[in-house]
Amino acid sequence: MNNIRSIQKKELEDLAVSKGHSSFRGRQVYEWLWKKSVPGFDHMTNIPKEFRDFLKENYFIGKVIVDHFQKSRDRTIKNAFKLHDGALIEGVLIPTETRMTACVSSQVGCSLSCKFCATGKLERIRNLDFFEIYDQVNIINQQAIENYKIPLSNIVYMGMGEPLLNYSNVWKSIEMVTSPEGMGMSPQRITVSTAGIAKMIHKLADDGAKFNLALSLHAANDDKRDQIMPINESNKLESLHEALLYFYKKTGNRPTLEYIVFDNFNDSEQDAKELVTFARKLPTKINLIEYNPIDGGEFQNVKDNNLKKFIQILEYNKLIVNVRRSRGKDIDAACGQLANKG
Repeated sequence: MNNIRSIQKKELEDLAVSKGHSSFRGRQVYEWLWKKSVPGFDHMTNIPKEFRDFLKENYFIGKVIVDHFQKSRDRTIKNAFKLHDGALIEGVLIPTETRMTACVSSQVGCSLSCKFCATGKLERIRNLDFFEIYDQVNIINQQAIENYKIPLSNIVYMGMGEPLLNYSNVWKSIEMVTSPEGMGMSPQRITVSTAGIAKMIHKLADDGAKFNLALSLHAANDDKRDQIMPINESNKLESLHEALLYFYKKTGNRPTLEYIVFDNFNDSEQDAKELVTFARKLPTKINLIEYNPIDGGEFQNVKDNNLKKFIQILEYNKLIVNVRRSRGKDIDAACGQLANKG
């Protein structure tokens, strides 16, 4: 049996015609699959029974389901999603006073082995299909409405995996999320976060990305970044800086720099000055992120007084700085903690 969600709309139209129906029936099936996200063919009530029976006999709807979930004291909801092959991934609903954000995964596991990230300790099993990414967004949106009476306002591709190593499925999932035939969300509400793959940032720019881009920087010094992010060995800071500038010039979207501040590693005055040097040549903003401890981790969160000094140096140099406080830490749902534990 084939997964019907891997079939394009035109193919569904042609399939309907081949079975003696109008192409309109194929478009209706497509709408049931994506806009309405039905769990089974019998829910497609306006489709003739003989066509539904044919679809049931020859196709399955490969949907993502919630295997289990946890709710944090701060209202964050972490989901363990089960895929059609039994694999598990995680996705998070992050509610704040001003936003309702879905954090979604793009791979089962990860291959980048960043030292501060729990997902990086997992083996990369496979890339997610575009509909598996889309389903995470759709399910989390329903959770937001059911639990907080507010639909999603934002989506971040910051869960398990490196999005730019699953480029085509990430791109197509965003097309579906932003399409009127999908969820109709503005691409400006979507952010894709990368550990830094320069040639793929160039490709995003050349392909005309309308969504936002964030670089997980965490050190503005190649030696230090090599220590915590092996991807830096083949994507040095100079090449990443050039790629981000190219992205901005081609798309008009200002990239964000994400910087986890670790105690006694990248929190010194010299580290702040190196970040200033990297950032001030770019039209960018900086998100300073609280470190979230992981099992077997070797880092600690920055001390408050060191963080204040760090921020002062950045702001003195006219950089835009936001401090992101983590949510969902008590259920291992915070940034860097997703590892299929809960």
